[in-house]
Amino acid sequence: MGVKLYRPYTDSRRHMTGFDFDEITKSTPEKALTINLKRDAGRNNHGQITIRHKGGGHKRRYRIIDFKRDMFDVPAKVMSIEYDPYRTARIALLTYKNGRKTYIVAPIGLKVGDEVVSSDGADIKPGNSLPLSLIPMGTVIHNIELRPGKGAQLVRGAGIGASLIAKEGLYCQVRLPSGEVRKILSVCRATIGQVGNTDNENITIGKAGRSRWRNKRPTVRGTAMNPVDHPMGGGEAKGKGNHPMSPWGQPCKGYKTRNNNRTDKMIIKRRK
Repeated sequence: MGVKLYRPYTDSRRHMTGFDFDEITKSTPEKALTINLKRDAGRNNHGQITIRHKGGGHKRRYRIIDFKRDMFDVPAKVMSIEYDPYRTARIALLTYKNGRKTYIVAPIGLKVGDEVVSSDGADIKPGNSLPLSLIPMGTVIHNIELRPGKGAQLVRGAGIGASLIAKEGLYCQVRLPSGEVRKILSVCRATIGQVGNTDNENITIGKAGRSRWRNKRPTVRGTAMNPVDHPMGGGEAKGKGNHPMSPWGQPCKGYKTRNNNRTDKMIIKRRK
């Protein structure tokens, strides 16, 4: 796995970097584990834009990832490491002893031919899934559940990992990549290891068109708009605008938007 440089035959090409894809062992996905997602360009069922700056993009198929790891005590063999156009991490194709095939997020160190298992008695090695209560403190983990049996919701992006730092009664304390320390039920499952593709943060997009391939449309600054379009727009010169806010008037720098009293008690230390 590494970063590839390009010959600078254009200005945009000079600083552009990409992946060399050395770790990829199979170029076509398992057809039965892919589906076609409708391309909505950020619009809801009424045609109204609910997510800005989306549209276009390359055609792609979604890979169905097994975030639940609910095939307990059945060993699985890693058949291939593949690219996933919908996420920054690489994915691994598993074949279980009973013939079932699934995709998982590939951690660092997982290779073709390795055997992984989701079990309470599994070894502490990359790719194995266990409850938090059975994982030694200090272990680097990813794919962490928030509700037992719901499937992994935390720590799924390329190159990141969380640390299990304490256990107390029904809960374990986990330090997330953001720095936040959070209590999670001990029966929730997590996968051992750090998510692979650590070079993802070193990639330079290089040109606007490459963002358009990724379904990202341009973002216009609020201060460059007219007053009718944005609270920070207008003025006779290049002004500083109003206080930083969204197009709908909500402050967007330092203004606390979190409002969930039910889970406030689960956060031991804020990420800031």
